Amino acid sequence: MTENDIGHAVIIAAMKVHSTLGPGLLESAYELCPAHELAKQGLTVRKQLSIPIRYDDLTIDHGYRIDLLVNDRVVVELKALEAVLPVHRGQLLSYLRLGGFKLGFLLSFNVAHMRDGITRMVNGL
Repeated sequence: MTENDIGHAVIIAAMKVHSTLGPGLLESAYELCPAHELAKQGLTVRKQLSIPIRYDDLTIDHGYRIDLLVNDRVVVELKALEAVLPVHRGQLLSYLRLGGFKLGFLLSFNVAHMRDGITRMVNGL
C-alpha cells in the first residue's frame, strides 16, 4: 500500500467520523474514532507515538508525539480548534522531516464540512 493509498483511507475515515459526530468535541474523541475506522480497514494505527529527536550528538527520547501514525508511514495530526494556524502546519512539516516520513495530514474537526478541515503535506513524495 502506498502513502497515497493510506492517505485516501485517512480522508475517508475522517469524513465518516465528522459526518457522524460533527464538530465541537474534544480532540481525544477525534483521535480514537478515525483510528478505529482505519483499523477496521486492516491498517495499523499507532496513537500518541513518542518519537525521539536527534540534534547533533544529543538524543531527546520524547522529542515529539504523533497523534496517529498509520502503517508506520503516514502522520496524522488532529486538531479541534477554532482555527488552524500556520504554526500547526509547521508542526506537521517538522514531524515529517524529523521522522523521515513522506506524507502527513492535518485534520481539523472544528469545521462545518470536513473537506475544509483537511490539509495534506508532503516531504519529498
